[in-house]
Amino acid sequence: MTFSSEEEQIKRFDEDMVAQDYIAVLRALIAKKSIFAQQVGLQEVAAYLKEIFIKAGAEVELDESYTAPFVIAKFKSQNPTAKTIIFYNHYDTVPADSDQIWTDDPFTLSIRDGSMYGRGVDDDKGHIIARLTAVQKYLQTHDDLPVTIIFIMEGAEESASVDLEKYLEKHKSLLHGADLLVWEQGIKNSLGQLEISGGNKGIVTFDMKVKSAEVDIHSSFGGVIDSASWYLLNALASLRGKDGRIQVEELYDQVIAPNQRELALVEKYAQRSPEEVQAIYGLELPLLQEEKKAFLNRIFFEPSLNIEGITSGYQGQGVKTILPSEASAKAEVRLVPGLEPHRVLELIRKQLDKNGFDKVELVYTLGEMSYRSDMSASPILNVIKLAKKFYKKGVSVLPTTAGTGPMHTVFEALEVPMVAFGLGNANSRDHGGDENVRIADYYTHIELVEELIASYEERNDAVRSH
Repeated sequence: MTFSSEEEQIKRFDEDMVAQDYIAVLRALIAKKSIFAQQVGLQEVAAYLKEIFIKAGAEVELDESYTAPFVIAKFKSQNPTAKTIIFYNHYDTVPADSDQIWTDDPFTLSIRDGSMYGRGVDDDKGHIIARLTAVQKYLQTHDDLPVTIIFIMEGAEESASVDLEKYLEKHKSLLHGADLLVWEQGIKNSLGQLEISGGNKGIVTFDMKVKSAEVDIHSSFGGVIDSASWYLLNALASLRGKDGRIQVEELYDQVIAPNQRELALVEKYAQRSPEEVQAIYGLELPLLQEEKKAFLNRIFFEPSLNIEGITSGYQGQGVKTILPSEASAKAEVRLVPGLEPHRVLELIRKQLDKNGFDKVELVYTLGEMSYRSDMSASPILNVIKLAKKFYKKGVSVLPTTAGTGPMHTVFEALEVPMVAFGLGNANSRDHGGDENVRIADYYTHIELVEELIASYEERNDAVRSH
């Protein structure tokens, strides 16, 4: 099997008129800010997507029932027995504010040194346009599609997919029963393998607040008066052991353990290692788990309690000798299958009370369930087989990732096999400065999606032969 080099892929990209036409569309899409957290540009970008897909020949519905419009674009096969593929994507991005360093303007698509840069070029606008390009390339040489293709695009993914379940319920009759759903994105890992995954962790985030007195108190009373800051720190410490495991009764009883295939996939394909994490982040504190197998099990299959930030007391210049009367923390639990966000918070509340910290107020902020697949569904196995034709280093098949997204929400609504793969790389810097994708990876993704569409020709022939 002959694989194209990076230089060859860039040349093919440069000479492909369909791809070049859609890079102009991607440039316009990235220039339009769409940030749910700041309530910026959602309606404008959804309307632009509607315009793009209508021009491409799709039947488009723009549903503006909730804060972020939901865009459905359908390319219908004329074959009455054709199966359906759904592409799930999101058009919202995180901000690109002054706290991040960018070489060029983040909302201008920049192309240099074989890569493209811009906010959303990987997460997730670049995936929308690459997949649309693949559809158009197939239709350029065929009169009809062998499979019906539906794009669903939400605008609140970076804010816990607010209202997504309502949109999915509303349009369930159109979307239910698909053969495969291709998830928003994915990467080529540091070994050059295409990561193909089937799940993600869930999350519950919450604020913890303590008020110990009406006013701050002179610190001379520190030996006899408990401050809000000490109270909160002790409460937090009571919820986690030194080994990093959560010390909340009943929590682990609800965790759904991975099956043997899921364990085997992670052991075979997961590239994370204690040494890699130490090198990437320059860790100065010891790891909580250093044995490789246990390290991977903790990352992929166990929940974790994390402190996002703590606020209390005087932080100005010099010294102010006080006992703070208020303290707060932003915390989260990364969830695995079996753990429901509100139930987890109830268990934490119960544990804090039992530990003697009933004065801690808990405020739920957001939550998403977890989803995991053993990647054995036949449409997913088809993707794995096809991908091996395009990636010289092969594929890395994972039953879940350590990140969080609305996979569980989508699966519960649509009951469709789901697989994630994409055009990113191990250093695409999603959510950071200089977010990027390599041009060769972008074009290879287009080719793989086009091949996925074409594979339904054979599947249709197989059905007819029976």
